[in-house]
Amino acid sequence: MTTEAPASTKTVNYEVMFLISQQEATDLAGIIEHIDTIFERAGAERLAMRKWDERRLAYDIDKQKRGVYILCYISADPTRVQSIDRDVNLSERILRILLLRADHLSMDQMKAADARRELEAEAKMRADRADQVEQTRSTVSLGAPEPEAAPAATEGEQAPAEEGAGQGEDADTAPSAEGDDEAKN
Repeated sequence: MTTEAPASTKTVNYEVMFLISQQEATDLAGIIEHIDTIFERAGAERLAMRKWDERRLAYDIDKQKRGVYILCYISADPTRVQSIDRDVNLSERILRILLLRADHLSMDQMKAADARRELEAEAKMRADRADQVEQTRSTVSLGAPEPEAAPAATEGEQAPAEEGAGQGEDADTAPSAEGDDEAKN
């Protein structure tokens, strides 16, 4: 005996475009996981996902000037699509969403647009780059110089001060213009 799904659970294919800030895109693997969680909560099946583009925004959104666009194709129950929109609006990691019916595309066209491997490779590359930046930041010290550099800086500072002190002594011991006048008188 086979169980058939009720007629009300007919799925429809959708095209979903997410806009992510560049700051959030540094954790691209986390964003992909976040998007998958949103789809799972809505009972949607992800058919394809790829990075569409990274470009300058027409206007600032949450003080962001640039964004990363991620394009997804999903199959979902039309009655549950509203939960995707709600979850995205509540999310602080996603700036905007555009969700459209994908009646104009066949299943083969949607699956052909799948570039998850490339997206995962880019996520790994961005994570490595973020680690490198973090390591270089941790080697930069702000504040007092290190103990090894302190004596060299102190010697360099004393030498010009001594020269200035010597010039000051010469000026004090040198006869003044008034002294010259007195010597002439």
